[in-house]
Amino acid sequence: MNTKNKGFETKLVHAGDFNDQFGAAVPPIYQTSTFAFKNADHGARLFAGKEKGFIYTRINNPTIEALENKLAELENGFGGIAFASGMGAVSALYAALLKQGDHMIGSAAMYGPSRSIMETFFKDFGVESTFLDTSDLQAVENAIQSNTKLIYIETPTNPTMVLTDIEAISKLAHQHNILVGVDNTFASPYLQNPLNMGADIVLHSLTKFINGHADIVGGALIAKDEEIYKRLRKAMTYFGANMDPHQAYMVIRGVKTLSLRVERASENAMKVAEFLENHPKIAWVKYPGLESYPQYELAKKQMKLPGAMISFEIKGGLEAGKTLMNNVKLSLLAVSLGGIESLIQHPASMTHASMSKEAREAANITDGLVRFSVGIENVEDIIEDLDQALGMI
Repeated sequence: MNTKNKGFETKLVHAGDFNDQFGAAVPPIYQTSTFAFKNADHGARLFAGKEKGFIYTRINNPTIEALENKLAELENGFGGIAFASGMGAVSALYAALLKQGDHMIGSAAMYGPSRSIMETFFKDFGVESTFLDTSDLQAVENAIQSNTKLIYIETPTNPTMVLTDIEAISKLAHQHNILVGVDNTFASPYLQNPLNMGADIVLHSLTKFINGHADIVGGALIAKDEEIYKRLRKAMTYFGANMDPHQAYMVIRGVKTLSLRVERASENAMKVAEFLENHPKIAWVKYPGLESYPQYELAKKQMKLPGAMISFEIKGGLEAGKTLMNNVKLSLLAVSLGGIESLIQHPASMTHASMSKEAREAANITDGLVRFSVGIENVEDIIEDLDQALGMI
């Protein structure tokens, strides 16, 4: 079925599917390392890129390709590339687009390892970087250098929930011939489509909302045009960061309910955020759906719904935060996010511990900040659980 002009939910279910010889209702798992050629000339044409087909699963595979095609349609891109993990996608993005002597600008508050790998490994390879508040357009413009090749942003940022105006950043970057990459994990393609707003590449940790069931690890890049797509795919195949066919099958199954899950989680998150905002033991709450949120109008402009992610700080700082997390019973004290279950964690000691204390403080990742991924449980049960845990402080 051609789903190019169909609705988003139809694409979730049908985009990327193909008819196999037995008429399977879902793309089968092609659990094979290699594929036989019809003859020597056929193999030569495939390796030369003169004919489409399958060679070796590190390069391509029917199940993985079905997922990649689905993701490309969901983000309105030229092509998608699936990876074994989100960090595999981040590493390939940097390696494909940056070389010794190049410079990149990134969001100060982003997923810790995404920043740390740039400030360690890629720094050792001669790549320069500047991390700052990318919601400040003037600060971004001031940071642009003659060797700046990439602006890589998260919006909303992990875990501070700060938005960057994707359209404005993209216009600025393209005036200087700089590419724009957007980590769209927190929003998912259901809530936000960066390529439609001018970005060049979208990144997802498929582990999170797209798969949505906390049972696989994966990543993806979606490129706006063919030239960028080819550069990114080459990095994936050469570094061996390919996804496994069974992983791809699981993500295909999970993504079909993305809109239903995200709508329910976003609805729950709004009620949880309102509860937290009115609780006497909470110092502040950052959630794009609250009118008190500093970028409320931008959130309405570039996101369909405010999403399922909340950050907040408890009065009493780190020790109070530990008390909360040690006493929740329904929510899981665990890293990751975007699953059907509610997850709570402490970024400074967990997901962002690889960043220096100075870098965390500069990015407003305070010691008392709590990140909450709201699930699809009964919202009254979620609130009751938080309330009893807060009562222990």
